[in-house]
Amino acid sequence: MRFLENHDEPRAAAAWSPAVHDAAAVIALLLPGLAFIHEGQRSGRRLRAGNHLRRRATEPLDRERQSLYGRLLACLRRPEVRDGHWTLLEPHAAWAGNPTWERFVAFVWEGAGDRLLVTVNFGSTQAQCYVRLPDDNSLSGRAVVLSDLMHPGVRYERAGADLAGSGLYLDLPPWVTTSSS
Repeated sequence: MRFLENHDEPRAAAAWSPAVHDAAAVIALLLPGLAFIHEGQRSGRRLRAGNHLRRRATEPLDRERQSLYGRLLACLRRPEVRDGHWTLLEPHAAWAGNPTWERFVAFVWEGAGDRLLVTVNFGSTQAQCYVRLPDDNSLSGRAVVLSDLMHPGVRYERAGADLAGSGLYLDLPPWVTTSSS
């Protein structure tokens, strides 16, 4: 069971910057198991409301948080996430002496012939790493297109041989998430 906020804690949108909130939400909601989304979390509410009051202060909606949670919920409805197999991936240094690979969280959901790759730079600076995909030998000899579900319209084409060799190279700004299918 995972959650970012509940009625006893400060609101995630008030406690963290939007980028940290987004990164934490992607990780927490796309891991296996039960995930809770507190009332108002999806719309970026910042003020805590006492349950016993049965009312709350008026707040403007955070359209960016609404959009992010909409994309996250779409990912949660995917068959590979609902019925698939989850694997934690191990990032590796992009080059000797670069410790930023340690900031990455990466995992993949696989099922029904589809794959959802989730990568997050959970750090406060730009970071680089390589991530090897499970059964990446099947990628050799073909082009692989990754569609970033957290950033609609963004697509990456990679040579399968490169992915099967050194892995997927990632160079992400602080707190940035990608979910690719």
